[in-house]
Amino acid sequence: MRDPSLRRSVALFRGFMREQSDPEACYRLLARDAVAQVAQHAPLPGATVVDVGGGAGYFTEEFRERGAECFLFEPDREELGAHGRRPEGAVVADGYLLPLADGAADVCFSSNVLEHVADPQTFLSEMVRVTRPGGLIYVAFTNWYSPWGGHETAPWHYLGHARARARYERRTGRPAKHTLGENLFAVHVGPTLRHVRARPDVEIVSARSRYWPFLAGAVTRVPGLREVATWNLLLILRRCSP
Repeated sequence: MRDPSLRRSVALFRGFMREQSDPEACYRLLARDAVAQVAQHAPLPGATVVDVGGGAGYFTEEFRERGAECFLFEPDREELGAHGRRPEGAVVADGYLLPLADGAADVCFSSNVLEHVADPQTFLSEMVRVTRPGGLIYVAFTNWYSPWGGHETAPWHYLGHARARARYERRTGRPAKHTLGENLFAVHVGPTLRHVRARPDVEIVSARSRYWPFLAGAVTRVPGLREVATWNLLLILRRCSP
C-alpha cells in the first residue's frame, strides 16, 4: 500500500475542521477515502461487507455504491439517527456479539470505533470471527496520545481528561460528549500492534498512520513517537485459514 498524497491529507484535514458545521461533507469524504483503501486489497462488487459501529451509515452507503452488499451494525440508536439520517437496513447490535455466523463476511470494517469500546481485544476477535478465511479486516482508531485523542476536548486531554472536560464545558456551555472510562478509552498503538502480531488467526497486510502523507508505515515502528505522531492507526488484516 503506497503512501497517500499530501493533497489527500490536506483535504481530509480541512474536512475534519468543518465536521461540526458540515458533518455531511466531512463524513462522506472520509467514507470515500476509507472505502477506496479497502478496494486496494479486496474486490468490492458482490462482496459481503460488515460495517461495525458505522453510525449514521456513510461508510455503508459508500460500500453499496461500490457494488458491495453491506450490512450496518450499530449499538447506539442515537448514532443511527445522527445528522437527520436513517440508514436503510441497519441492525442495532453490539460489536462484541454480532448476530452473524462464523466467516459470513468478505470484509469486516470498523472506523473510529475501537477507542470507544472497553475491551478492544474482544471487539477485534469478534471482527475476526465473522470474517471468512482470506477475507479482509479493516480497523482504524484514534489512539489516546494522538493530538486528537481526547476527541472534542483535544488537545487539552494531555493535561488530564477531567481538566479537559471542564475547559470544554466552560468554553461551550455544554458537557463534552465523551467521558474517559465510559464511552472513550485510552487505546494505544504499541499494545494494539503487539496484540495483532501475536494472533495466529490474522496476518498484517498494513499497519500505518491513516492520514499521514509520507512515511505512514515507518512512524508506527518507532516506540514512543508512534503514540503521538500516528494520529490514527490503520490496521488492514487478512484472516488466516484455520
